[in-house]
Amino acid sequence: MFLNSILVVITDLAAGLLGNTSFRRHFHLLLSALLLFGPLLSLWVSHYSVFAKRTHFLYRVFLRSGWGWTCIFVGSFVFVLSFSVRRSLTLSLRHLSRLAVAGGLWLGFRKLLCLLENATGSCYEPLSAALEMTSGTNGEGQPLLLLREAETKETCVRSGMLWRGYEVSEDALLLCLCCLLLAEETAVFGPYLNLGGPSEAPLRILFLFCVLLLSLWVFLLLCLLAYFPEFPTQLLGGALGCLSWRALYQGWYRLRPSWYCPGRPGVGLLSTQSKQDELLETQTNAKEID
Repeated sequence: MFLNSILVVITDLAAGLLGNTSFRRHFHLLLSALLLFGPLLSLWVSHYSVFAKRTHFLYRVFLRSGWGWTCIFVGSFVFVLSFSVRRSLTLSLRHLSRLAVAGGLWLGFRKLLCLLENATGSCYEPLSAALEMTSGTNGEGQPLLLLREAETKETCVRSGMLWRGYEVSEDALLLCLCCLLLAEETAVFGPYLNLGGPSEAPLRILFLFCVLLLSLWVFLLLCLLAYFPEFPTQLLGGALGCLSWRALYQGWYRLRPSWYCPGRPGVGLLSTQSKQDELLETQTNAKEID
């Protein structure tokens, strides 16, 4: 009972914060500020910290599989919430389709960015020590590099050579997109509790995991900006993530739910009125009932 009471208090506070209108309106501005000013933290952080190593546990386990972790926790939360309210598999799958759309967008961006990097970059092979002694350096004390044609970034890096070209940070793109997606999908839990919806421990635990994952993504974004600043590649990646969120949640998903549009989070779940009212937004329903 004591642990359950703690769970209720924590999840109620988190649901109130994530469901707050001001938080939802300004969260993307917070991420934008982090992307702009986060690299300045590199002037104060210690480069001997454990977070200054790319081999750190959090980077290896969570960042490299960021989209998978997001799908597991958000998908579980969305399915349990929607199915427990309406007992409709079709409605639950419709809400889960938002994750499928975002996943397809993420894969598309990865392919597009890979093509961009291969088209604008070049692979260089450092000359051997003996050849460097014969040929000298480039005048700046740097070793000479031999251009290798017809090499992709993947094969170049795998061969231990240097790749130089225009890049967009996939890590920043993924973290920003996942943060905004988590904030949107979990914001419905606050109005859901206000309407007196059933909130058993499993649903609250899933919601708490989503909140912890959101906090972890924000923390990892700060670590990347502070310990591995790459301006403007991280700024461009974050901008793509924010634009993707705006195009989906602030654009397409605002349309009437249909076969080509899954609708916004909470649509068809929180209304206690007629089926026509089920198409209204979550906050509108909550205000009408209050």
